[in-house]
Amino acid sequence: MALEATPEIYTQVVLLLGAAVVAAPIFKRIGLGTVLGYLAAGVFLGPLLGVVNNGESILYFAELGIVFLLFIVGLEMKPSKLWSMRRDILGLGSAQVMLCGMVLSLLAWMVAPNINMAIVAGFGLALSSTAFVLQTLESKGDVNSSYGQKTFSVLLFQDLAIIPLLAIVPLLSSSAEMGADWSAFWIGLLAIGIAVFAGQYLLNPLLGVIARTGADEAMLATALFVVFGSAMLMQSVGLSMALGSFLAGVLLAESSYRVELEANIEPFRGILLGLFFMAVGLSLDVTVLLENWLAIIGFVLIAMVVKALVIYLACKLFSSTHSESTKTSAILSQHGEFGFVLFASATSIGVLDTKTSSFLVAMVVLSMTLTPLSVWIGNKLLETSSEVDEPEEDFYGAESPVLMIGFSRMGQVAAQALLASGADVTVIDNNPGVIKQAAKFGFRIYFGNGARKEVLISAGIRKAKLVCIATHTPEITNRIVDMIASEFPEKSMYVRAYDRAHTLQLMDKDVKYHTRETFESALLMGGEMLKGLGHETEQVSEILEDVRRLDHDRLMVQYREGLYAGMDILHNKPNVQPEPLVKPHHQAKALDERSSEVLEEDKKLNEAKESTPAE
Repeated sequence: MALEATPEIYTQVVLLLGAAVVAAPIFKRIGLGTVLGYLAAGVFLGPLLGVVNNGESILYFAELGIVFLLFIVGLEMKPSKLWSMRRDILGLGSAQVMLCGMVLSLLAWMVAPNINMAIVAGFGLALSSTAFVLQTLESKGDVNSSYGQKTFSVLLFQDLAIIPLLAIVPLLSSSAEMGADWSAFWIGLLAIGIAVFAGQYLLNPLLGVIARTGADEAMLATALFVVFGSAMLMQSVGLSMALGSFLAGVLLAESSYRVELEANIEPFRGILLGLFFMAVGLSLDVTVLLENWLAIIGFVLIAMVVKALVIYLACKLFSSTHSESTKTSAILSQHGEFGFVLFASATSIGVLDTKTSSFLVAMVVLSMTLTPLSVWIGNKLLETSSEVDEPEEDFYGAESPVLMIGFSRMGQVAAQALLASGADVTVIDNNPGVIKQAAKFGFRIYFGNGARKEVLISAGIRKAKLVCIATHTPEITNRIVDMIASEFPEKSMYVRAYDRAHTLQLMDKDVKYHTRETFESALLMGGEMLKGLGHETEQVSEILEDVRRLDHDRLMVQYREGLYAGMDILHNKPNVQPEPLVKPHHQAKALDERSSEVLEEDKKLNEAKESTPAE
């Protein structure tokens, strides 16, 4: 039987991927967004053509996309920041759920046969779509904006609210036994405590051990283990999988391995979220839609308008500006995927009948498709408003203007200059020993492979003004430089060169500035030695400047003619010729007689450097 089913599974997977490849770019191109593209692809393959008919099972699996999404959001949310948002989470979030739930329940009671059905419908429709809203915020870059943070606070409370709502549903059934089971509450608290303990004391040491092995696939497996493990722990005690993954992300928000974890999870998050939106389209009951299409459209429009007005009033109640309130209410006006869970639970115990549940699910799906329209209307209302939408200030989570790749000795000194000026620096390095050692001195470094594009994106290269590359070996440095020049050509690169040969290689690349690590420090030491020999400071400065000029001239000759060119420039006598304090013991050889000797010494020196590990 498994062998017979396999071709159908493969066919459906190929059809879903093909539909995503076609629909997402088209909808993105015409300005409707990839979310609607995925949704349209699901409706086309499922309800319209009927070639993919297991939408509910796909939806159950695709909910992992929300799990990954909440984990990545948690990585951006430090516990201190989460605590600072407590007023919006507990205050604004609870006000939104309670007010919207009560108002929508009263409206539903006008058409529902009993109050119990109305309560389930009202509070189910009061919940918004975490997946749709966060995807919209991310695509617009508004996650860290003031209204984005308020929106996220409401969504987070909704994720928490689904737990008591699911507990209340059985009490609305005539066959349910009255009474509360407090054991589930205490078990949930215990599970959260276990997750917090593991995040604080076990995950970072585990990630350090895995990182030291240098196995990228092991780090990927560890990232998936953390997400799935935390999600399943919460699900096992009746809590939300998304809540578990979010909690794991928060606990790792201050970890040095945050950037690497985010880069590993990001591809799974994207494809599974796309699959989730397609599964929503697949699960649409066309029969119910065709039989009640006029009523569904009418109820959806009324519910969305009422919900937007209530959210706007709730935001104003908590001192939000007109702009914040309008944007928040517009983006949260749709109904969400947790409504599916609540309606399915109510149907299973008889609070809702199958037809009503299908009607409500159709409302949820249709409201999701109208989200871009709702956001557009909100923006249009702001354009006609007399209030000036002031630019937002420095938001939490905004990336640093400087991204430093590699925390070598040169990188450490350069970072000191930047930090002393007040500039913020994001540093990534793939050496756990360097990270651990730097932490003892108060440095904040993230673990990650700077040669990977997705790691750089997670580290904020798109928002960085410049990139400093201070890695150890020329090969890795060149690889990073070439990748950034190809993928992010607008970024200015400041590069540490290993030696003279590496400097000549960098001169062929699109870098703004490069310098050898030892050149200036060696000149400074030479200058101090000249002072020790009795030369005046001004005279020493002239000598050093002359050496710099000749070195630059030689580099230009070597760039044109090769590494061993410019020997005559190297051995020219400096313009400033101080008298030696001690007469030389040996007569200096003529320049042409020493050329072959110096060339041989240079060859030996380069061979020695190649056989010696990089710093």
